Amino acid sequence: MNSPRRHLGRTIVRTLLAVLLGVVMGALGTVVHRFGDESWYLGLALALALTAAAGVLARAWAGYGTLLGFGVGWVAVVQALSLTGSGGDVVVPAGVLGMVWSYAGVAVLAVVAFLPSSWFAEVPARRERPAA
Repeated sequence: MNSPRRHLGRTIVRTLLAVLLGVVMGALGTVVHRFGDESWYLGLALALALTAAAGVLARAWAGYGTLLGFGVGWVAVVQALSLTGSGGDVVVPAGVLGMVWSYAGVAVLAVVAFLPSSWFAEVPARRERPAA
């Protein structure tokens, strides 16, 4: 049997790993979000899709705590990369595309938070009864 202490330990480890995943996905998305041309920013679409997928993974892993951890890591790195560096460079400029990346990413995480909890339940699918 799993003790409550062991369960708590697993949840803490999973939450810390979700924060790390948020940092990695935020950094990766920030780097690629500007890829594309003026008519279609493929990088932004890909970055948002990966953020959504990683958010779903975090929530499915251990619930809202890991999703919150993922969101904290994601927001922290995106905001840090939005600041002006020592040489005056900035990875996420304050233009339309940078604002869309920052705010749409948070909106994607909000959508993941409001997905039905039944999608993440660990219950077996219903089986049909055999014909008598």
